[in-house]
Amino acid sequence: MTVPLQVAEISKSFARKSVLTNISLAVPGGSLVGIVGENGVGKSTLLKIIVGAIRPDSGSVTRAGSAGYCPQEPELFEELTVLENFMLYAAAHGLPRDVWKKRADDLLGKLSFRQYEHSMVKTLSGGTRQKLNLAIALLQDPDVLVLDEPYAAFDWQTYLKFWELAEELRGIGKSLLIVSHLVYDKQKFDQIYELRSGSVERTQ
Repeated sequence: MTVPLQVAEISKSFARKSVLTNISLAVPGGSLVGIVGENGVGKSTLLKIIVGAIRPDSGSVTRAGSAGYCPQEPELFEELTVLENFMLYAAAHGLPRDVWKKRADDLLGKLSFRQYEHSMVKTLSGGTRQKLNLAIALLQDPDVLVLDEPYAAFDWQTYLKFWELAEELRGIGKSLLIVSHLVYDKQKFDQIYELRSGSVERTQ
């Protein structure tokens, strides 16, 4: 079995305060892995290290293939429309127009927010912003999807659509790493780790 994401003995401190200590975990190909833990235990820090946004003090992250990252707080261009946000992120990834337009259209449909494609981001609700945040993470068709509290702002119908999409991605061999302070649908995950006091323990 391929392992597109491997985290080995990651440690990180801020101002001499230890946040993560020797964190190791693996995300096999075609799997859905969860990390749970209370607020403030370092879950977002770990994800930022995994995607290369910050550097660990020690340890390593090995990725095979591309990674898409959906941060907890949407990183969007407020004064641009939904479609223009897609266009800018597509340019950053070097995606041809015909490729990103097709993918964006597909994601607008699957996440049910096509009616907002020409709306400015600053006018959108929190739930719709999060849909765009997730769609942008998926735009480049990544091998590994790293999601930080991806469904916190979703209504029930969107929450169900999220899991339909997650199953579809897993079915075609994509890997998903989802961080949340709570996991309601434990049966959907192949593995679950709990982050507590800077250390991680597999619970499922």
